[in-house]
Amino acid sequence: MQFQPASLSFTLLLGLLAAVPYSGIDINLPALAATGATFGTDPSDVGLTMSAFMLSLAAAPLFSGPASDRFGRKPVIVFGIALFVAASIACAAAQSLLMLLICRFVQGVGAASTAITFAIIRDLFGGATARAKIANVVIAINVVTVVAPTAGAALLTLGSWRLIYAIQAGVGLILLLAVLVGFAESATIDSANRPAAVRSYLRVLTHPVSFSYIMVGAAGGATVFAYVTGSSLFFIGVAGLRPDQYGLIFSACSAAVMSGAFLEGYLGRREIAPAQVVTIGLALPVAAAAALLAITLAGWTPPALVAALLMVVALAFGMTMPNVMNATMQPLPEIAGAVGAAAGSIQMTAGAAASGLVSVLFDGRSALSMTAVMATCSLLALIAYWLLARPAERRVRFADRLR
Repeated sequence: MQFQPASLSFTLLLGLLAAVPYSGIDINLPALAATGATFGTDPSDVGLTMSAFMLSLAAAPLFSGPASDRFGRKPVIVFGIALFVAASIACAAAQSLLMLLICRFVQGVGAASTAITFAIIRDLFGGATARAKIANVVIAINVVTVVAPTAGAALLTLGSWRLIYAIQAGVGLILLLAVLVGFAESATIDSANRPAAVRSYLRVLTHPVSFSYIMVGAAGGATVFAYVTGSSLFFIGVAGLRPDQYGLIFSACSAAVMSGAFLEGYLGRREIAPAQVVTIGLALPVAAAAALLAITLAGWTPPALVAALLMVVALAFGMTMPNVMNATMQPLPEIAGAVGAAAGSIQMTAGAAASGLVSVLFDGRSALSMTAVMATCSLLALIAYWLLARPAERRVRFADRLR
């Protein structure tokens, strides 16, 4: 019984697939100390398992994306989820930190195959429908972001950290069966003219519209990574909030992303032009980040005000991301897998750089590193949109009219 692309079950499947990489990060956060106790190491050493997982998330799509253009979306997802299940079982059975690191890297490689979810949407939908589907996927990702840490903590009370990996394997197995039974191939594969990976990436990086929107998405993603890293440093290390209080703020920001995605879906159904939504969605973080930087420099950073401004940034990200991803893939539908992989990898790299800057520049007594990086990245996103993406779209439309 296959899921029909227009059905709720199909949308739910896409959302759950896209959320796999995020669940692999958030559900394990509460178990770092317990894992370190098992192996006799510090939790900071176990934190390397997160780095290994995220490194594979950044690198693996560069191979799985073009492979999905060449061989189809379904085989790549099936292989990836099967690898994720096997690696999760191996993580649960790991007897040393080194083995856990290796298994986490492999687990990330498998999880990264679900990055082609957006390519599947591009295969099947266009225009406002594609925007709405991407918005729904963003909502699913953020639901997982909110729920996963709590689920990880609950599983830790029921058993050891190994149970968390066992549950990941079980969830992965359910998704694997759902894909095998309910998902029909969405890509149109031309066996006589299969695109080569290097040629596909050259097309992506030299296409004026796609590459411009990749830059917009990378700068916007870097803004979010900066607040994710800096918010914990500020609220816990500077403002002195308890971890559970910070958890509520982080959950509120995730809910704000979901609200932005809901709003984007509503605006799409009302046929509001994507350019208007993106302009507003990129201008809001600039204003909020500038306000954050101003109050930081003034030495007045009440936690409630900082949290409210961060929620504005999160709301705007939820509004903007579906449009940016849709515009990134629109010009090159035949290599949507490579486009999505390039966009995801570049965004992850930019996010890691922003996160690293916030950590390295943190002075231990203010939110200056977070607010400065956020203000810079949000401004770069707006500039990239107005000086690169919009002019590129106008040139392409003008050239099409001349033909």
